[in-house]
Amino acid sequence: MTNRWPLLVFALVMAVIPLIPGMPPFWIVLLDNIGLAALVAMGLVLLTGVGGLTSFGQAAFCGFGAYTTAVLTVSYGFSPWVTLPLSLLVSGIAAVILGIITVRLSGHYLPLGTIAWGIGLYYLFSKLEFLGRNDGISGIPPLSIGTFRMLDPGTIYYAIWLAVLISAVLTMNLLDSRTGRAIRALRRGHIAAEAFGVQTPRAKLLVFIYAAVLAGLSGWLYAHFQRAATPTPFGAQAGIEYLFIAVVGGAGYVWGAVLGAGIVVILKEILQSYLPLIFGGQSQLETIVFGMLLVVLLQLAPTGVWPWLMSRLPFRLSRKHPDTAPTLPARERLATAPSVLLHIEKARKQFGGVIAVNDVSFDVQAREIVALIGPNGAGKSTTFNLITGVLTATGGSISVLDQNIDNAPPQEVVKLGVSRTFQHVKLVPDMTVLENVAIGAHLRGSSGAVSSMLRLDRSDEARLLAEAARQIERVGLGDQIDQLAGSLSLGQQRIVEIARALCADPVLLLLDEPAAGLRHMEKQRLAALLRQLRDGGMSVLLVEHDMGFVMDLADRVVVLDFGTKIAEGVPDAIKSNPDVIKAYLGVSA
Repeated sequence: MTNRWPLLVFALVMAVIPLIPGMPPFWIVLLDNIGLAALVAMGLVLLTGVGGLTSFGQAAFCGFGAYTTAVLTVSYGFSPWVTLPLSLLVSGIAAVILGIITVRLSGHYLPLGTIAWGIGLYYLFSKLEFLGRNDGISGIPPLSIGTFRMLDPGTIYYAIWLAVLISAVLTMNLLDSRTGRAIRALRRGHIAAEAFGVQTPRAKLLVFIYAAVLAGLSGWLYAHFQRAATPTPFGAQAGIEYLFIAVVGGAGYVWGAVLGAGIVVILKEILQSYLPLIFGGQSQLETIVFGMLLVVLLQLAPTGVWPWLMSRLPFRLSRKHPDTAPTLPARERLATAPSVLLHIEKARKQFGGVIAVNDVSFDVQAREIVALIGPNGAGKSTTFNLITGVLTATGGSISVLDQNIDNAPPQEVVKLGVSRTFQHVKLVPDMTVLENVAIGAHLRGSSGAVSSMLRLDRSDEARLLAEAARQIERVGLGDQIDQLAGSLSLGQQRIVEIARALCADPVLLLLDEPAAGLRHMEKQRLAALLRQLRDGGMSVLLVEHDMGFVMDLADRVVVLDFGTKIAEGVPDAIKSNPDVIKAYLGVSA
């Protein structure tokens, strides 16, 4: 469990600030605005910094929250507290509708899409009669508890910062969970996440809705703070500013949202107050100077101010691992497993006029290590991608445990007990080795987002992390368990991928060039591990270019050349096969 003392200290400091004698009301208003901006930025931390989905339209969701409570309290006499869940619900429903379309976009189309509907919703707010058009809705009642009414900035201050603290705790709990690891894996692409059972469209939509709900909460508080709702605070410029806040504070850090909000809000206020005095009010230079200062700030701290500050602390907040290692139940197996685990019959993959895999057939038996070799471009990795559902086959059939998996998605393939590594390492570099490996056990956990936020997933989480730790020890990287994956050598990263694949408890392990980047003794340890896995009942299909490693390890070898199988047999037969010598070893037969 992460250390909560900094959170308690921060909460105590924020509670005391309004009680300081002589505290100017202006600074309380400023802190209120910082809290409101931090809520939106916190959602962007999850959406953009963690999930990799850039959004410029979060201000529109603030508008949904603000206008919902404005209409219901002013026109229909609802209590503001009754409108809170309704405001969050409306923001969430809007996020579902927009998210179903938006999260399917990729590249530059995603941020462009959020700008488009952000501008569209801003103009919609300003044109609808029941929202007051450009004049908006005024006379919104203040928040109240009994006879105590939060009329001034000093009283609603506690409601705003309580919302910030609760949201921060819920967000950190979500990130520190099975669901959170799935979300964090999205930023490095969907292929690796899907290979271990993560439903990436669902995960993207979840984080999109969560960010929208936090923005809706900010909008609800804003409406009762300002006692009015107009379209101006919910336009495209505000959406861009919220994204600035998240980036300046540290796009992947929850507390970076709070720090970034403080920096941007205070900086804007200082510039708006003092620049007109310096230049005699002749021109409005705030935006230009503001942009220049942000560029300088990001040059000094390119990943954000929060991680820059944390890197300079004289101590580190480390995670405590459980002393006891609860056992994670093995995945369900067929009562009578067939002798043939994988059967490929005339598999074919064609990209336009290029045939990458040309009617390839072979199988993998139980308790067997099979090597798939061939020159670069022979179609080995493409064959792996056909087996694991990353690519759809043009023809032929593929079955695992007698179940046809033709064109099945990766999430369904891994459920059958097929796990893999990748030719190009696909780890999340700013996650620890333990967290990366635990992604492999995603399907072996059951806790969802809500239980994670409420910290009801601890027993399930402990089992997943204990299993990940066991697999890390198994591959010999126990000393690196808390290191960031991006800090390891390429060879160590490949071993981490093997540990992650083993966390899925597979019956068939697919390894794509596992020995690349390893030293001689590391290769020997890897070979010993693979033999141990085979003797324990697991089968291995591996792609490898190190012929000495392959010939000493494999029970059978399949050779591809230009997408066509040219040989299959035991290592001794492959060594003397004239077609293999000619095509692969480059020696005339």
